[in-house]
Amino acid sequence: MIRRQLLAALAGAGLFLAPLAGALAWESEVESFKQRWERISTQQPEGERRAALKSLSEEAESLVAANAGEAQPLIWYGIIEASHARERSGLGALGSARSARKALEEAIELDPQGGNGSAYVTLGALYDRAPGRPLGFGNSDTAERMFQRALEIRPDGIDVNYYYAAFLEDEGRLGEAREHARRAVEGSAREDRQASDETLRVQARRLLARL
Repeated sequence: MIRRQLLAALAGAGLFLAPLAGALAWESEVESFKQRWERISTQQPEGERRAALKSLSEEAESLVAANAGEAQPLIWYGIIEASHARERSGLGALGSARSARKALEEAIELDPQGGNGSAYVTLGALYDRAPGRPLGFGNSDTAERMFQRALEIRPDGIDVNYYYAAFLEDEGRLGEAREHARRAVEGSAREDRQASDETLRVQARRLLARL
């Protein structure tokens, strides 16, 4: 009787521990992707980034497939694939940009905060940089909406202010561009994105000096 009760208790514990272990597994994978993306983006030589990002993107895509309905794997697949798009050219770059956009928009449906605004920042940059129709999906109005949504969530973010400033410069809105470049220079770097945020702060200083 005692043995049966003990086995039942262990089985019951397993029912609770298995989902928890699964959740922790994808969270640790996402954290690994984040750290590796930071290293590739800020430390890897330019000529080596494309292959490294391609490999990392494939791993992230597999994690998305194994964890349907989870926003964070989608967000990080979208961020990594958007970075991969920047390292590619021609139709390959556009294909990666489309894949990133799809993942990020699906993530926002699951998490309206978009991973503390990160999904919106990346979408803004994608809509800003992609060619327009009929070849691509680039759209200045949509890009601005994405940047504005990110600013509502994280107004002092270095990333959103820098990318929005670059967008505004391209649009010829130089006064607004200077203001957001200044905010990027003075912004707060995130603890878990310190290296990439500080890299963007340097770029924001250059942009501000140019403006």
